[in-house]
Parts: sequence; C-alpha cells; structure tokens
Amino acid sequence: MKHRIWALLPFFVFVVIFAGAGIISRDFYSMPAYVAFLIALFVAFLQNRKLSFDEKLKIVAGGAGDVNIITMVLIFLVAGAFSGVVTAAGGVESTVNFGLSIIPANLMVVGIFVIGCFISLSMGTSMGTITALAPIALGVAQQTGFPVAVCAGATVCGAMFGDNLSMISDTTIAAVRTQGCEMKDKFKQNFFIVLPAAIVTIIIFYFATLGLSYEGDSSYDYNIVEVIPYIVVLVGALIGFNVFAVLFAGIILSVIIGVANGSFTFLESFSVIGEGMTGLFEISIISIIVACIVSLIRENGGIELIIDGIKKSIRGRRGAEVGIALLVFLVDLCTANNTVAIVMSGSMAKNIGDEFGVESKRVASLLDIFASVGQGLIPYGAQLLTAAALVGISPLAMMPYLYYPILMCVCALLFIFFRPQKDKAPKVSESHRK
Repeated sequence: MKHRIWALLPFFVFVVIFAGAGIISRDFYSMPAYVAFLIALFVAFLQNRKLSFDEKLKIVAGGAGDVNIITMVLIFLVAGAFSGVVTAAGGVESTVNFGLSIIPANLMVVGIFVIGCFISLSMGTSMGTITALAPIALGVAQQTGFPVAVCAGATVCGAMFGDNLSMISDTTIAAVRTQGCEMKDKFKQNFFIVLPAAIVTIIIFYFATLGLSYEGDSSYDYNIVEVIPYIVVLVGALIGFNVFAVLFAGIILSVIIGVANGSFTFLESFSVIGEGMTGLFEISIISIIVACIVSLIRENGGIELIIDGIKKSIRGRRGAEVGIALLVFLVDLCTANNTVAIVMSGSMAKNIGDEFGVESKRVASLLDIFASVGQGLIPYGAQLLTAAALVGISPLAMMPYLYYPILMCVCALLFIFFRPQKDKAPKVSESHRK
C-alpha cells in the first residue's frame, strides 16, 4: 500500500477539476473550491478496498477532528466575526481616511502602499484592503495623471503585506495551526523577513512617482476611536495573549463603538457579526474536507511518498525549506487561493519539517510567505482580479508594478540560504517509525 503514486490521486483530481474549470471558463472562481474538494474526497473513499467504508469514515473523522483543525476553524469564525463588526462600526473607513489625511501630497502613491500595509495587518484580509483602497487609488491616478496600474499595484502590494503577517489573517491562522506553533513566534519570524521587502518597495514607489503630487481637495473624515479595536487586537496578539481572548475583546469594543456612534443597534450587532462569520464559512468547510482527504492519503502512503521523493532530491534543512516553499507556491498556482494552498500543503510541510529538523515557526512562516508570493502575482487570483475590476484595467497591466511580492520572495530565499541554522537533530516523523 505504501509508496504508490495512486495514493495522491485525490489531489490530482482536485487540480484537474478546479484548474480545468478555470481554464475552460477563463474564471478560476467559476468552480467552487469546496465542490472540487468534495469530488476529490469521494475519489479518496473509492481507493484502498482493503478498508471498509466504516473504517475509512473513522480515519476521516480522526483527521477532521484533529485539535489543530478544530481550533483553526473556530479561529476562522471568530476572526470573521471581528472583521464584520469592526467594518460595520466604521473601522475600515476611519483607518483609510486617517492615513490619507496625514500623508503629504507628493507621497500619495507611497501612502497608498503604507496604508494598505496597515489596513491588511489590522484587518487580516487582502481582499478587504483592496476593496477599501482601490477606489481611492483610482482617484489618485486620475488627479495626478500617473498610470492607474501603478496606483493599483501599490494597493495590491500593501494588501499582500498583512495577508501573510496579520494575527487574524486566515492564512496566518492556517499556517500556525497546521504547524502547531505560537502566532507571536511565527509573526516575529515573518516580520523580519518581509520588513526589508516593504522598505525597498517604499523606496521604489517613491522614485517611480517622484515629482508627482495629489491635488485633490477632498476632506477625509475619520474617528480615531473607531481605529482602537484594530490596535487592541494587533497589540494583544503581539504581546502573546490568547488569540480567542484578543478577538473577543476586539468584538466587544467594536460593538460598543458601533452602538455609540449609531452605526447599528445592539441587536443589529449580532447580524453584522453573523455576516462576518459567513464570509469565512467556505474556508472553514474547505479546511475540514481537506483534513479528511489528507487523512486518507496518509493512510494510503501518499504523504510518506511525497516525503521520500523530497528526501531524494534535497539535502539538509535548507533543501527542505526550499522544498516546502516550492510545494506551497505550486499548490497556490493551481488553486489560486493562498489559504487553501496552506491548508493543502500544511500536513506535508509539517512532516517534511519534522523529518529534517526545521522549526515549526519557520515552516509556518515559509508556508505563509510563499503562498502569498504566488497569490500576489497570479493574474487569475482574486486579489488582482478584484483590483483590476475596481479600477477598470487588466490584471496584466499592474503586474510590472507588483514589487512587493517579488521582493518578498527574494528576501525569503535569502532568509533560507543565508540565515544561520541552529544545530538541531532532525526529528523522525511518526510515519517513519512504523
């Protein structure tokens, strides 16, 4: 049963169905990911006739009921609740307007990137950041005469900064929970990798827009109190408070602020909380289904097959890290969803990390970064498609200005090859003990 390539058939089926539907329809979101995964799960159930259906159900239940999977789903839902209520309370609008009100006129494009970084870090969503900032980026382009693609590129770059760094980002939650490490440890690991990329991006955008200025006469209304929930969540998570406690504190604060400023009533707050949770229902279901598929693939020897294949082609911990980075990057290219890519790759990456002695926080960081590198560059991903639609250009037009994802990739590779490795004996995974 072991070391047979057909054990990976469910993954291949998913890629063929999902990517095939996207290519045929020219829309990678025409096929809901969870439908493709359900078909892949059905294929996994048809394999391995030595096991009865009831035995397979027990294996699947064990995979779906793993403490990391359940915790990840619960965090997804609470993070969605926070995002929904803080947005309804005016937090996003106030954060954007506050940033725009303090940025010098000749630094507006740089400002778009910086504001995008802060919003995505606070909100934990690149899509929400793009939705909030893209119309403003369009206005800046129209009034400066600078290409819309540059302003849109700055928006996407800023959105991708927090997408793989924020404590409440679904990609961060998935990376941390699949590797079993602490969020603050992963954040610190990630931060020092992406900070140089962000600084260089600021410099590039500064020189690219040198001499241009934003002459708009708009007044930006904001309420600094509405930004407080974001700051509380960010600071609390960095200090190391329990993520549930931090998110619940942010939800309570947002409800109080929203009711006080008349954005909604106390009873209406439950509706906006529910709407926020609904936004993460799909990725929650996908996480559970993927856990089921992976459990059957592992039982059939597929995970061990991948690890053995990687062992033959790489040497040492640095080679393992490159393998993990390449794995999640390629999966993201196929799925056009960095969170799904991390969920799919997480189990395999953990096994590789354990096999070669790579720290869990390091694996989580690499998963998050390289999934976001792919997502920030593919023209058929939701981020570029949304930004392009909001500013009225082709996704391909802004690709030459996506400096940050490229620099993030460069910094991460430098991190892999030049960061000193700790002397740590490789752990032998459980599957190799048997």
